[in-house]
Amino acid sequence: MNSNVRNLVLWLVILCLVALVWAVVKTGKPQGAQPDFSALVQDVKAGKVEKIALNSVTGDVHGKYKNGDEFRSTVPHTYNDFTTLLIDKGVAIEVEKDAGSGWVSILMNAIPFVLLVGFWVFMMRQMQSGGNKALSFGKSRARLHSSQQKKVTFKDVAGVEEAKEELQEVIDFLREPQKYQKLGGRIPKGVLLIGAPGTGKTLLARAIAGEANVPFFSISGSDFVEMFVGVGASRVRDLFEQGKKNAPCIVFIDEIDAVGRHRGAGLGGGHDEREQTLNQLLVEMDGFECNEGVILVAATNRPDVLDPALLRPGRFDRRVVVGRPDVKGREQILKVHTRKVPLGDDVDLSMIARGTPGFAGADLANLVNEAALVAARQNRKVVTQFDFELAKDKVMMGVERKSLIISDEEKKNTAYHEAGHALVAVLTPGADPLHKVTIIPRGMALGLTMQLPLDDKHCYNKTYLEAQMAILMGGRIAEEIFMKQITTGAGNDIERATDMARKMVCEWGMSELGPLSFGKREEQIFLGREIAQHRDYSEATAIRIDEQVKKLVQDGYDRARKIIEDKSDALDRIARALLEREVLDGGEVRQLIAGEMLAAVATPPPPSSTGEGTQQVLKPEPPRRIPGMLEGGPQPA
Repeated sequence: MNSNVRNLVLWLVILCLVALVWAVVKTGKPQGAQPDFSALVQDVKAGKVEKIALNSVTGDVHGKYKNGDEFRSTVPHTYNDFTTLLIDKGVAIEVEKDAGSGWVSILMNAIPFVLLVGFWVFMMRQMQSGGNKALSFGKSRARLHSSQQKKVTFKDVAGVEEAKEELQEVIDFLREPQKYQKLGGRIPKGVLLIGAPGTGKTLLARAIAGEANVPFFSISGSDFVEMFVGVGASRVRDLFEQGKKNAPCIVFIDEIDAVGRHRGAGLGGGHDEREQTLNQLLVEMDGFECNEGVILVAATNRPDVLDPALLRPGRFDRRVVVGRPDVKGREQILKVHTRKVPLGDDVDLSMIARGTPGFAGADLANLVNEAALVAARQNRKVVTQFDFELAKDKVMMGVERKSLIISDEEKKNTAYHEAGHALVAVLTPGADPLHKVTIIPRGMALGLTMQLPLDDKHCYNKTYLEAQMAILMGGRIAEEIFMKQITTGAGNDIERATDMARKMVCEWGMSELGPLSFGKREEQIFLGREIAQHRDYSEATAIRIDEQVKKLVQDGYDRARKIIEDKSDALDRIARALLEREVLDGGEVRQLIAGEMLAAVATPPPPSSTGEGTQQVLKPEPPRRIPGMLEGGPQPA
């Protein structure tokens, strides 16, 4: 129903209401006395009434006394002698014609029906407009992006150059199809964007919409799934019908794993609603009918759970991997996100990029935002390098828990625990450089030791893993030697070392058992995660695996103990410096190991009135598991 029909119905309802009010006012009661019928009869017999007007249909009468006063009353239909009485007493009689009573009565009976029809039309219009669509289940919820909307282009996407090149070719094909068709090339039917969360898959799709001068439809995978059977398949059909009407066009489905999971793995068998939706999607992408000019772009971070029929060439011809950016890519992403941020002269984006290994685009955007918030809290006009360092510590290590009260004994134990990690990290060949160590509680840990790799690592050798296990054992050994006790603070360290050793033996073939893999994973595709591990080896082999795991962990323990015993004086200096300063960076730890004195900590002045602010003493903040981060100290309940 269009807006003209709706307005017509609305005006009809208003007209009926106005007519009803007018009729009521017109037939309203005149001013004057209102005697009851018996009193009126007595007044007529007494000769007080001069004239009277009688409505024979309704029985209403109104008239005037001889003294000039007006009155009105009602005559019962069963009293037939009233007119005779009036004639006998010489009262002037006027008979009124109730011309309007018929249509008023009809109007009174019709108004409820008109109001009901108007209310029904209004509710139907409301249900079919906006986001409700209560009576249009089978219609696609895809949104068509217009050219007037704010555009995101490839200039706003950085760090994923290979993905941009792949997608740029698709856009070029849409712009100049004859360039490819004259060589026998055909347009790809589907492009699947694969990557970890936060790497920029949806941003790339928005950039495609901004770059391509063709209609762009966007929809989420969950928008196909509904509580009613068959709705998902109907929406898929409607989506591709819209696409064919606007061809050539691009259809983007975000989180396609919501409808594209393996068939036969659900709980509803072959009649599962999700499987019907997937079957219809497969047919529309490459079925009996041809959908030329409709390119499907989809994004997912779980390609392992997608149905094989969805991934074959002819449906998704291209798989574009959107990986985590390298150092150069992170610097480019930081430049994009700092375009509208006023930066100080001391800000070095390349240094920030080197100090954020493993960060995806979303992580870097959050880092820039946190740095801006830190600068705003300090009343600065620009964001400085110090703000970025403080924001990086907060994002990577967690927020400082300044309100947590720790006893002197626990604080001392945490200091020696973290000093053990730091000492072994510095003196173990093949380990990542030490970045920072702190005994300020952050997140769920009472202390943290953090290492940052020099370069991005994509695989780890055996030497590096053995060094990591030695560093993990450093905290427990420092507690044993210096505090003469062991605490629960090393629980996470022991768990990580044991897990690493078991993977070295069972998955990576880094033990005396040879290059063998033990244990087959059992995954439930419907749940999307590993739920069990099938034991495909004998009991004797299980005993040997346990022995190798223990040997690897024990070797790391012995290696760390030797370092700490040989450098006990250095560890004591590190622990005392931690108790005094609470935070030490890698350079200061190396100075303490070499026996050098640390420079005095300068007390920062208060923020200036000009709004520039000043740097404060950096007090390092795990929600994120960064390579080389070691948690220490007793874990609070």
